Amino acid sequence: MKQHRGVVYARNGVIAASQPLAVSAGLQMLMEGGSFADAALATSAVLCVTEPLNSHLGGDGFAIIYEAKTGSVTALNGSGKAPAAASIDKFPGGIPLRGTAAAAVPGLPHLWFVMHNKWGRLSRERCLAAAINYAQNGYPAGSRTAGAFQGSAELWQTFPKTLETLTGMSTPPQAGTVLHQPELASTLTTLAKQGSDGFYRGTVAEAIAAACAATHGFIGLEDLAAHRTQISEPISTSYRDVVVHGQPPVSQGHILLQQLNMIENFDVFKMGHNSADLIHVMTEAKKQAFADRSRYLGDPSFIDVPLVHLLSKEYGTKRAAEIKMNRAMEVAAPGEVPHDTTYFCVADNEGNAVSFIQSVFWGYGSAAIIPGTGILLNNRMTSFSLEPSHPNVLMPGKRPVHTLNTWLITREENGHRTLAAVGGTPGADYQVQTNLQVISNVVDFGMNPQEAIEAPRWQHGESVSRRSNVEALMVEDRISPDVIGELRQRGHTVQLLPSFGHGSTVQCIVRPRGGDYYTAGSDLRADGHAAGF
Repeated sequence: MKQHRGVVYARNGVIAASQPLAVSAGLQMLMEGGSFADAALATSAVLCVTEPLNSHLGGDGFAIIYEAKTGSVTALNGSGKAPAAASIDKFPGGIPLRGTAAAAVPGLPHLWFVMHNKWGRLSRERCLAAAINYAQNGYPAGSRTAGAFQGSAELWQTFPKTLETLTGMSTPPQAGTVLHQPELASTLTTLAKQGSDGFYRGTVAEAIAAACAATHGFIGLEDLAAHRTQISEPISTSYRDVVVHGQPPVSQGHILLQQLNMIENFDVFKMGHNSADLIHVMTEAKKQAFADRSRYLGDPSFIDVPLVHLLSKEYGTKRAAEIKMNRAMEVAAPGEVPHDTTYFCVADNEGNAVSFIQSVFWGYGSAAIIPGTGILLNNRMTSFSLEPSHPNVLMPGKRPVHTLNTWLITREENGHRTLAAVGGTPGADYQVQTNLQVISNVVDFGMNPQEAIEAPRWQHGESVSRRSNVEALMVEDRISPDVIGELRQRGHTVQLLPSFGHGSTVQCIVRPRGGDYYTAGSDLRADGHAAGF
């Protein structure tokens, strides 16, 4: 397979992200002797400035961290809860897509400082300096950033102040236009001085609460003060000779692990990369795992999520046996039991690594800006169900189910758990499907990270046609016509995507077995790149 970008090789530290300025900010922290946590804070903050379509201070984040010294792996859940004043009866007409009523409590800033306080080496001021500079003094909009603003022209007719706050302009920018966000620079400066208290208490918190109260939103001072990042062990499963670690609920990370447990029952290598058999098996596994998500996933503080059963090898084998090689499932049933995002990854000179994802949910989130702060709020409340019997039903103080998930792979070497790979992608429901393909490319087919990222991909979900209630298997047109024909014969509704038209953008770092260096790749479906030193 032709590779369009070279693989990055580095010994002392490496980073892969979707936006070049964010990559540079994170790499600078590593080159100054900072840790993965310092680089992650710098990268995440710059992404909030330069990619407001995807993430912002008013959004959420998740991370999985590997510590080389101990071999331990930690999951951080930086998602926010439904405000205490939010309940089903407050939404007789449904949860709105835009406006402050759509916003759950932001979790990203708290996640930043939990991570930095424990693993950082450099000061908060140093780590946030690049983001503050770009917000205050401006940055030139890239072509994708400009295109996103231009493609949301109708949104700016309703929320003109949001466009002005995010760009310093009254009209959508062109590529190369320098964008300024002085209010955001001021808020970031406050966080550099005060840490999470600068967001969840004091003048910023008061501004958020006041804006929500004035515009029919629900976030109050008590909601902000009570917010905490959840710290836990990740969920995991063995796959071939490695262990894949994922995000526990409320993330849908269990779907990725369920899919791996199912396809492990097949000789993937013998099937062949992107063969009709392999795409068919992976698609059928996806259907079954998503059916389980709809039936069982919710906030484990409110419901019992049967993870032990769902992630068992026995259950994976049982579900794999339900896959018919000659025919696609029309509808997958759940098993019986006893939208827009930014992703990046970092590894440092000590062998530590982080897999990090952040989001405001839909493009530009709620589109609601908190006056005087430059903060763009999420619209994560819209992922709740209003059906009382649903496991993801809205309740005050409950976390909504998240498509956000990250992965990290370890292996045993000389009696020690070592880092093997770390990666992830944005892409809503396509995230776990893409992660499955990339992990298989690396583990089953021995691809380097750039090969694994650039390989033709498929996605299963809502049809790209305008017909309602139609799910299709959408494949990039680089996949063989013979394979596409076989898939159609098995009953898949196949639609073609452009050569690199898949709806996710992967970043990946691999540490070769026995190697004292990293290899890294970055998706050319985004503007960013991988870099190291």
